Amino acid sequence: MTTDTDTEKNLDIEKSLEMPKKTPKQKILSVAKNLLIYGLVFAVIYTAINWWRQPVMPANPQLQLTDYQGQSVDLAAMSRDKPTLVYFWGTWCPVCRVTSPTIDKLAAANDYPVVTIAIKSGSDQELHSYLTEHNYQFTTVNDQEGEIFANWQGQVTPSYVVLKDGEMTQGLTGMQPLWSLKLRLWLSEVF
Repeated sequence: MTTDTDTEKNLDIEKSLEMPKKTPKQKILSVAKNLLIYGLVFAVIYTAINWWRQPVMPANPQLQLTDYQGQSVDLAAMSRDKPTLVYFWGTWCPVCRVTSPTIDKLAAANDYPVVTIAIKSGSDQELHSYLTEHNYQFTTVNDQEGEIFANWQGQVTPSYVVLKDGEMTQGLTGMQPLWSLKLRLWLSEVF
């Protein structure tokens, strides 16, 4: 038979075994800590994947190109004055439909030269129709067979390369916000 004293002792033991309740401040700090840890893990994984998938500058790159309208595009000369963004994309690429308006804004700002390379996006006329339909004004080279992209060992679209003095300073892939592209171009200009 249990006595009242035994019941009280059992309750005391149960209370001592219970986890202490967290205060609201402790809960907020715990959530913030978890967000920071997961954020850092995401950033490390994203950076590693981006580094692995980025284009690689060929030993003897073709930097004198012709856009789809027949105009000469000299990436080496353009990148002497200011860092130049080279944007590899395709009319068939769903992610490029999201990123291309950002590239058009960057090109329209005229702070840095921007050259886009449309990969396997059809004939010059088909590319022209696509650019007109979307009201894109950026300079575009038509890489009909994907040879330019293959020479840069491109793996995914969209991909970006920042050139300074004819040399690649940065390469990246995926969705990039406007501020990130401007920052990368500015860093290539300063350093």
